[in-house]
Amino acid sequence: MFFLQKITAQTIEDGKEISLETIEIISSPRIELPFSENSRTIHVITKEEIKNSPAANVSELLQQVAGIDIRRRGVSGIQADLYIRGGTFDQTLLLIDGFKVEDPQTGHHTMNMAIPIDVIERIEIIKGAAARIYGQNAFTGAVNIVTKKVTKNQRSRKIGAGSFEQRNASLTIQQSSEKSSFITHYSRQSSDGYRYNTDFNNNNNFIKGSFQIKNLPVNMIASFNERKFGANGFYASPEAVDQYEETQASLLGASTEIRNESLVIKPKIYWKRNQDMYVYLRQDPSVYRNLHITNKIGFELNGAKESNAGTTGFGIDLAYVSIASNNLGDRDRTMINVFMEHQFKLLKDKLDVTPGIALNYFSDFNFNDNYKNNFFRNFLAYPGIDVGYKINENLRAYSNIGYTYRVPTYTDLYYSSPTTIGNEKLIPEKALSEEIGIRYFKNNLSLSFVLFNRKAKDLIDYVKSIETDPWQATNIRELNTSGVETSLGIKIYGNNKKNHYINLGYSYLKDDLIPSEIQYSRYAINSLKHHVTSNISIALTKKLSSSIIYKYAERTSGNNYSVVDIKVQLVFKKFDFSIMANNIFETEYYETNLVPMPGRSYLFSFAYNR
Repeated sequence: MFFLQKITAQTIEDGKEISLETIEIISSPRIELPFSENSRTIHVITKEEIKNSPAANVSELLQQVAGIDIRRRGVSGIQADLYIRGGTFDQTLLLIDGFKVEDPQTGHHTMNMAIPIDVIERIEIIKGAAARIYGQNAFTGAVNIVTKKVTKNQRSRKIGAGSFEQRNASLTIQQSSEKSSFITHYSRQSSDGYRYNTDFNNNNNFIKGSFQIKNLPVNMIASFNERKFGANGFYASPEAVDQYEETQASLLGASTEIRNESLVIKPKIYWKRNQDMYVYLRQDPSVYRNLHITNKIGFELNGAKESNAGTTGFGIDLAYVSIASNNLGDRDRTMINVFMEHQFKLLKDKLDVTPGIALNYFSDFNFNDNYKNNFFRNFLAYPGIDVGYKINENLRAYSNIGYTYRVPTYTDLYYSSPTTIGNEKLIPEKALSEEIGIRYFKNNLSLSFVLFNRKAKDLIDYVKSIETDPWQATNIRELNTSGVETSLGIKIYGNNKKNHYINLGYSYLKDDLIPSEIQYSRYAINSLKHHVTSNISIALTKKLSSSIIYKYAERTSGNNYSVVDIKVQLVFKKFDFSIMANNIFETEYYETNLVPMPGRSYLFSFAYNR
């Protein structure tokens, strides 16, 4: 699934094949670059791969990418944490159509915003430090979910049933006219659970509209996700079998684009809300109950200017975030991110050099005591540079280096319980990140190889001096993370005019935790030391296809496991039948917090499209 630049996918716009090599990576907010000209490690999960995959949600899709660590609690993506290249779930950023949907309470809620795969066109994964471009939370990388563009009228009805009394139903409506288009989706998933107190109900609502206002393109998006689930051992300790949680995640956004011959400006405004209710004893919420409501209102103005000297990218990101919580209190924060970069092209356009810098302001942090003015005390500067060299039409080398950061969450700052307390004096985590890579693509073959290194300091750890004391959040850890990633993609044209493809990926991580004099530490590194992924998709006939996913994971703790998933799909006229089998060899394993994952499971689906 990695760097398939020459592998084509059918577009819903006109049914013709397009090359990913020419797709503009829309998560690059300022300087617009085709996929093949980026000087960063970018992976695209295509629409074709999504359709063929034995994955029913975004969490399962991302698990098929080497270097992406999704740690699930339970099934169907009900609760999952997102890690990239050995970082934490607080150090990754999620975007939907370029809208940043991080949660100031905790990165533990990042995947609450994941939308149904029925409305996803592709997923762009940016690995490596990206805070210079996307702002805080993109400490180790970012994931941008790109929703579908609609150019024809269609209705799709889908129902499904499977193991653990799973019951799924969805309706997707696409409407298109000369100057406007809409896509509307509703889905519901429920299950009695694969063990005691793991039942769930999940409701998804999604609307996207595109239209013209005085020849100005306008895109609007609205999403609402509600989840209710038993959380047996999900948090606290494995012995806490009666935990329960309800979450709500919503996004409302609007964007447009203004262009002339040499200038493009992209304004957008959005509101993101998350609500989380957690109870320790499902049968008696009065024993311990947390309720958190966070809101983020943001405005972005990104642009690029072409000139004889190259391309200049610029942008400003303004956001106001707040939280109302019975544990963390009522808090608010104003954030400002100002960004500028310039791309120089040299040696007959074979060499491109792009230096840039981001200035970041947070109203509730004081970084520079040397300034008398409080406004300037709250600014941070993060420079970086990207370099790429086009060796020939099919081979490109690239490198980048830059500083990245992550601001403490409200949980880090203010959480209070009998065993754990936050720390209002925490400062941002910081790192210097470097990578160098090479990628090759020609016809139906793609190869990539990347080396990376990240030196992080001021990482937040929970420590104590006496065993009987509560854990206290402290900026005390230093961690050096290095690794390698490689991939191979092959596409084969079959006699039945259908495509077969094979994708292999491997990543290796090494974490060096700098020794500390602290007596007791809760900082535990459990990254994916070795991670192997493979995807084989075969079109058996013109109407029948199958995909096999193999995943091997070995963590730094020594725990390792292999999982195999299969999907078989039959498309006949307007009907679509599929069966997905997960963990077919019934591997016993867990991904986080000693929560056992289920054994072999099945999901049967039937869809009618017209």
